[in-house]
Amino acid sequence: MLELANAGARLRIDPALGGRVTSFEVGDHELLRTPSDDPGGLHWGCFVMAPWPGRTRRGHFTFDGLNHTLEINSGAHAIHGTVRDREWEVVETDATAATLRCDFGPHWPFPGWAEHRVTVEDGAVGLALSLHTSAARMPAAGGWHPWWQRRLANGADVALDLPATAMYRRDDGIATGELVSPPPPGPWDDCFTGLTGPPVLRWPGAVELAIESDCPCVVVYDEPEQAVCVEPQSAPPDGLNHGPAVATPGHPVVVHSSWRWSVG
Repeated sequence: MLELANAGARLRIDPALGGRVTSFEVGDHELLRTPSDDPGGLHWGCFVMAPWPGRTRRGHFTFDGLNHTLEINSGAHAIHGTVRDREWEVVETDATAATLRCDFGPHWPFPGWAEHRVTVEDGAVGLALSLHTSAARMPAAGGWHPWWQRRLANGADVALDLPATAMYRRDDGIATGELVSPPPPGPWDDCFTGLTGPPVLRWPGAVELAIESDCPCVVVYDEPEQAVCVEPQSAPPDGLNHGPAVATPGHPVVVHSSWRWSVG
């Protein structure tokens, strides 16, 4: 288990469990759901989604004229990439930063790996995810899936400010490529785009957290009673079938996010 800390915040990472962030404390407040909140389950912490985020329809995509089939692991679809349940190698670490690496493994048809650098700075956690190929052109998309506490230990209930101008229409639980504007009211398990600012989580009287990113999409899943997921993604669900970014040897696809907080 790795522990990073700086200026009133502490973050823990478990390399053996998909490189998952298992805890994120700001002052006395645990903002992520932890293993004790979901005994025996995985609806907690924050994990990397790579080399694709969300669902890929029927586990199928076409790239450079070739058809590819992924492992089906969510109903009829393939979900959240291949690295969330693989062990990550710790490349380097110190008191405030860590870099981890994970091969995509046998369930991805291109040889390659993900690298994730996490830093705890004054007032922010920085996240940098790079998706590499070692042999040929490779479609690549990535993101983060945090399970935020709906209610903190002090009783503060979260409110979400989501400044998005459009939402992807869904069928069979997957974005279709068609946009709806303005987005309808929640609850949601949907992908949004056209962001005019970062989504902000507010626990009144405790913490305000802005989720900044250079990703054009964010999935919000706020249907659970105990959690709110706000997931920056470099492509919408089924993005492998809708013009994904392309990595080439020596030129990875790189995306960033940060969790910037204020207290009180």
